[in-house]
Amino acid sequence: MAHEKFLLAVDQGTTSTRAMVFDTDGGVHARAQRELAQIFPNEGWVEHNAEEIWSATLAVCRDALATRGLAASSVAAIGITNLRETTVLWDRDTGRPMYNAIVWQDRRTSDICRSIVEAGHAETIRRKTGLVVDPYFSATKIAWLLEQIPDAREAAEAGTLLFGTIDSFLLWRLSGGRVHATDATNASRTMLFDIHAQAWAAELLDLLGVPAAMLPDVVDCAGDLGLCAGEHFGAEIPISGMAGDQQAATVGQACFEPGMIKSTYGTGCFAVVNTGAEAIVSKNRMLTTVAYRLGGEVTYALEGSIFVAGAAVQWLRDGLGIIKDAAETEALAASVPDTGGVYMVPAFTGLGAPYWDADARGALVGLTRGSDTARIVRAALEAVCYQTRDLLDAMSDDGAPTATLRVDGGMAANDWLLQFLADVIGAPVERPAITETTALGAAYLAGLGIGLYGSLDEIAERWRPEARFAPAMTEPDRDRLYAGWRAAVARVRS
Repeated sequence: MAHEKFLLAVDQGTTSTRAMVFDTDGGVHARAQRELAQIFPNEGWVEHNAEEIWSATLAVCRDALATRGLAASSVAAIGITNLRETTVLWDRDTGRPMYNAIVWQDRRTSDICRSIVEAGHAETIRRKTGLVVDPYFSATKIAWLLEQIPDAREAAEAGTLLFGTIDSFLLWRLSGGRVHATDATNASRTMLFDIHAQAWAAELLDLLGVPAAMLPDVVDCAGDLGLCAGEHFGAEIPISGMAGDQQAATVGQACFEPGMIKSTYGTGCFAVVNTGAEAIVSKNRMLTTVAYRLGGEVTYALEGSIFVAGAAVQWLRDGLGIIKDAAETEALAASVPDTGGVYMVPAFTGLGAPYWDADARGALVGLTRGSDTARIVRAALEAVCYQTRDLLDAMSDDGAPTATLRVDGGMAANDWLLQFLADVIGAPVERPAITETTALGAAYLAGLGIGLYGSLDEIAERWRPEARFAPAMTEPDRDRLYAGWRAAVARVRS
């Protein structure tokens, strides 16, 4: 092992900071993780402490390396993947964040978004960025921060106040303040980036009042992204891979051909289907986004974003207190034949695709005296599957049909969930041997960036299925259950 080279992946999620060490075949050699405090200053507001993210990143990387007794010289490259859209503004000279990071889930800019739509700018934004106007994305978060932080606009115009998504912030810190850059996937989620021209859109910067001087350079997902300063881990290490978490998972799942799709089940749920060189314009409010950019060539995707998946289970545990651990949900769901007509619509922070209803709020529909813990838990899991069908039906109607769904994320360990998912979507569901595909994708991109892999085909050869779930439900039952879901959603729409 002394001469073997490893890839270190930094995976900054919504609820935790994680580091993983992979060998070049994608095998996991070490991991370390720390929970991330969630800050809720007001209703609908969600923040993170960016300094906590930074200190946790250093800690988990050091812990992961120490687990296997690895020196920094054993690490061939670092890859970074991150929760997208989360917005940080920091001082160029000190690196100090000027406000808490505003998280992708945050809804405080709903009024700004509404005014943009009412002023007739939604179509221009969709045409350039592939996105709908929503508080989810970074642009209105930046605009809000520039109004709230004293003297922020002047500093931003002078280039002394910098913006970045979490990847950009971590790259700045890891490089010792030498590199201010983001990759094309994260840029594509800001609502300021022209995904066709692959450049910041001046028209949108003017619309939102965002000075160009505060924006990072936009780079490929793999290549020379700078050096990690030696002071952090004991030696300089190339940083050569970077992508938003869902795009990194797309790489980790080897979805490199048009029509291949993956869905990640974490705090939220995100389905991404590769559309190749074509940026499909959705008529169903799916997002047109960058899947990855390599060698200056862009591969596009359609994405459907569900805001609440695993977060519904967290609510059952922490909010209602009806379960002690997420692992209990599989047995509880299997213990009852159905939900007894109960549907959970987990619109805790509004509804994402294909509804994009920021004002919708969650509900339990169809409750009776027989609605016990098991049925409510089952309804929470079923909601994840119904929301996935929402996305796949919309994608198919947009001209991006899919045959098999590759899944990952924490909830993908639940066999009952994946079988019900296959039943509801009427298609096979595959779980890979390595379900940590977000971190794996970042590692693969880092390896690609330094030439450890010669092509995406070499990465695809390493993908292996661990389990396959075939649909077993009859079509009439599938359609009946899904019709009940659609009726429940209609009840919570604003």
